[in-house]
Amino acid sequence: MITESNKSQSTASHRMISLLDRMIAWDILQTVSAVLVVLVVIIVSRKFIKILALAIDGTISSNTAMNIFGLKTLVVIVDFLPVAIFISILMVLGRMYRDHEMTVIASAGGGVMHMYKAIFICVLPLSLLTGILSFYVSPWSEAQMVLLTHHDQQEADLRGLSAGSFIEYSHGDLVFYTQEIDSQQQMQQIFIQNRQHGKLGVISAQTGKLVNLAGGKYAVLANSERNQGIAGEANFSLETFAEYGVRIQKKSTNISYGLETTESNKLFNSDEIADQVEFMRRAASPLGIIFLSFLAVPLAKLSPRSGVYGSLLFAFIIYFIYSNISQVNYSWLLSEILPIWLGYIWVYGLLSLLGIILIIRLYGLTWMLQNLRGSTHE
Repeated sequence: MITESNKSQSTASHRMISLLDRMIAWDILQTVSAVLVVLVVIIVSRKFIKILALAIDGTISSNTAMNIFGLKTLVVIVDFLPVAIFISILMVLGRMYRDHEMTVIASAGGGVMHMYKAIFICVLPLSLLTGILSFYVSPWSEAQMVLLTHHDQQEADLRGLSAGSFIEYSHGDLVFYTQEIDSQQQMQQIFIQNRQHGKLGVISAQTGKLVNLAGGKYAVLANSERNQGIAGEANFSLETFAEYGVRIQKKSTNISYGLETTESNKLFNSDEIADQVEFMRRAASPLGIIFLSFLAVPLAKLSPRSGVYGSLLFAFIIYFIYSNISQVNYSWLLSEILPIWLGYIWVYGLLSLLGIILIIRLYGLTWMLQNLRGSTHE
């Protein structure tokens, strides 16, 4: 009877912990979603202002601007998932400390190892997802943004054409105006100022339309008049045409892919220092999630009486230092100040060391070893 009772209690205990794991993991996942949305909206909104300025200037089309906005969002998600998860764990555990849920869990036999188990049920899949985004989706997004911008720069001349407005293109070499554009895309009362080979010409026409011909895109004008030169001088000319075509020249630009657009498998197989460092940088996001999550558990208990946000200020300071050290480490690796084999190992070593120090400070070395031994026996 005693044996059956012990088995029954053990089974109930495992069920309770399993249910607790799911509860904590689901709570963290919901909080991560909310925090990530807030961070992405703030960061992407700032970047979208710059993208919108390019669209207004005519450098890129509005359609391309929206595509770049979506692609940039994917890149930002990869960059901010680690800090979103870090903050979310602190918020969830901080709330549990404030509501004395941790006391109840501890009285039921739940220790720090049980917290790590519950947290990493959520964190490990998120880390794997971040790795996929960082190694494959992010470089693809960067390459697509470069390609879209390149195509737009080649066909930037008559973008944004609207009736009743003077539109300037090609840094002032072309000024286009039409009074009206009908449903058939036929333009009425057209004015064009065009500078070619240092000479300024003014063309006016009653009607016109844009036509794609073998030699490129043309503005074909009907009943047009062209003035070239300065009135009163000998080289001034005035000509009239029943039909006149103005060729819209494509801009000649070279497409330039940066290191951030290179495929991860090429970086992995490369012997170049820059390629190897870039590969390590992409690995930093998923690895950062794991080590920051390890640090978040003891950090959440640092100041439970101050509420949910008790440790957030300290956490932000830690993340700020970690982020800056990672950037400095990237520069040191590129400059070969640090050996390439060291990579980011020492950065994650510092996070692990800080986490272990906090655990020992808060729980005690003997208590931590007992819990670790008990978790191993289970």
